[in-house]
Amino acid sequence: MSRAIASESTGLFDAEALRAEFPILAEQRDGRRLVYLDSGATTQKPRVVLEEIERFYTEANSNVHRGVHLLSERATERFEGAREKIRSYINAREAREIVFVRGTTEAINLVASSFGRDRIGRGDEIVITHMEHHSNIVPWQLLCEQTGAVLKVVPITDDGELMIEEYEKLLGPRTRLVSVIHISNSLGTVNPIKDMVASAHAAGVPVLIDAAQAAAHRRIDVQDLDCDLLAFSGHKVYGPTGIGVLYGKAELLESMPPYQGGGEMIESVSFDGTTYTTIPARFEAGTPNVAGAVGLGAAIDFMDSLDRDAAEAHERDLISYGTERLGEVPELRIVGRPREKSGAHSFLVGDIHPHDIGTVLDSEGVAVRTGHHCTQPLMARLGLTATARASFGIYSTRADIDRLVEGLGKVGELFG
Repeated sequence: MSRAIASESTGLFDAEALRAEFPILAEQRDGRRLVYLDSGATTQKPRVVLEEIERFYTEANSNVHRGVHLLSERATERFEGAREKIRSYINAREAREIVFVRGTTEAINLVASSFGRDRIGRGDEIVITHMEHHSNIVPWQLLCEQTGAVLKVVPITDDGELMIEEYEKLLGPRTRLVSVIHISNSLGTVNPIKDMVASAHAAGVPVLIDAAQAAAHRRIDVQDLDCDLLAFSGHKVYGPTGIGVLYGKAELLESMPPYQGGGEMIESVSFDGTTYTTIPARFEAGTPNVAGAVGLGAAIDFMDSLDRDAAEAHERDLISYGTERLGEVPELRIVGRPREKSGAHSFLVGDIHPHDIGTVLDSEGVAVRTGHHCTQPLMARLGLTATARASFGIYSTRADIDRLVEGLGKVGELFG
């Protein structure tokens, strides 16, 4: 049954009705419901995901692929079924282009290790941006230390937008890879990713997209984007932790050496040498997180059951309403004013430390994230050390924003 419920009065997505699908959101704090505004860090899980994980462990728990007994066959069917659901969700050409990993971080490390091992050497260049998460900075720094390659960084404006002309200037004869975030986890900036891929390809450069934030907020069509690689994490798209996806064009993945060695990724092993199997198994050494993959498959089914146009319209309404309401808070400054924004508001209130803001809000039953959000270079560029961040999910409502503003009033009373 579709969970795409629209409000008759506004025509907007009815997140209030959708909240009932998420058991944890029934949590109460001093008689008031929990307001969860930290979905950028991790999303809450709908009941169908929790039930599917339990069902796997009670009906099909076994290792996959190599067993001939009934439970192994069930586990393999559900595991590979999840791969197909993800293929469809991002419109990959083939299921073998979907590699299961622990999350976006491991996916990027896999590319840095495997792609970088054979294709990047001394003096070669890797292009990233000033708004990247640490997981899309540190692996490339490690690779540069190992190979003598050079990291090039696309600058941003004070409003938190990429300087696209500067990006295009960085694409040169020594550029070997562009690795770019689709949506900033700190600022909510939506980057012009399709145009960036086209510019890189015109220069003969492949592109990896960090879609950790985008996967839950935007439709992703890898064929339309024409990206070479793309990564996202299950726990940010209403699935379980410890599971994620690396998409890669088949011909590129086939040309990349293994990331880890062990069971499943081999064709044959002897003490004289090993031959490796085909994709995606080549990159899935060892026992996989089968339950996590099955749970992610259920999360994809859940997302596919929603009216995505209505959900995106609801999010735009939350961004607009949040901007308006936060503007009423004395001395509050929203950090980042990009023209296209998704998912999050980062903000400061006067000279109050963000951790104090978060602590007071927590006492009021409002959960936000505080700190540098794993984007210390971005914070340094903006002259900051930390912000408070309210990030939205499909269950977020205008009432949640009202509670946030109410809690910020308490912050002002205590620290003003």
